[in-house]
Amino acid sequence: MAELEIRNLHVRVGEKEILKGLDLSIGKGEIHALMGPNGSGKSTLANVVMGHPNLEVTEGQIIFKGEDITEADTDERARAGLFMAFQYPVSVPGVTVTKYLRTVMNAHRESRGEEPISLKEFRQTVEAAMKLTEVPRQFSSRYLNEGFSGGEKKRMEILQLALQKPDMAILDETDSGLDIDALRVVSNGVNAVAGDHMGVLIITHYQRILHLVQPSHVHVMYQGRIVKEGGPELVTVLEEKGYGWIRDEVEAAAAAS
Repeated sequence: MAELEIRNLHVRVGEKEILKGLDLSIGKGEIHALMGPNGSGKSTLANVVMGHPNLEVTEGQIIFKGEDITEADTDERARAGLFMAFQYPVSVPGVTVTKYLRTVMNAHRESRGEEPISLKEFRQTVEAAMKLTEVPRQFSSRYLNEGFSGGEKKRMEILQLALQKPDMAILDETDSGLDIDALRVVSNGVNAVAGDHMGVLIITHYQRILHLVQPSHVHVMYQGRIVKEGGPELVTVLEEKGYGWIRDEVEAAAAAS
């Protein structure tokens, strides 16, 4: 059974329909890549799965771990084991990285009926995760993302991923704006954290991250639907041919129907 299953999802913002009957299933231990040209609806999909309040689901379902979460609040989804790394992580002045991480970890522990984490265990856990994701220890005392470079913000997202160990991680264009060194660090972090316990959806319109984090499944999105699916070989085809042939196929199929 799929860990995350999206069935015939239709989503609009105001009067504009963005997703137009999208289907997607992701199992534990699978790494899925969702690609497509700008404006195809990739980030809308990520945000609606996490419960963004400005997006209206007009038809379809989002099923997570066998439960219908289509109407669930964002915090309910996060506590249930959904995680999203943002394309543009926000700064939180006045809140240190340490304070933020401990608050998040305790919220997840509370949802599982566990006691708050002890200071000693917290320090050990965070230090191990920082080493794994190559985040310098001195980041602990800084305000969350305040004055961080783009690459540093993305590393912080992967650090949170390592600490939360969610059942399903959605990485929304985590590779955007990164130089090759920062991309390598972020990719190494994803590879180190991912495993049989976690499903991963990488949303990107570049191919370079998919050479470092190899997907088991590749989906191509166009005009609010998934129109092409395959394995890692599809990444190579897109790298060579771009997205123009996808548009031509979709238009030819529409004209024939």
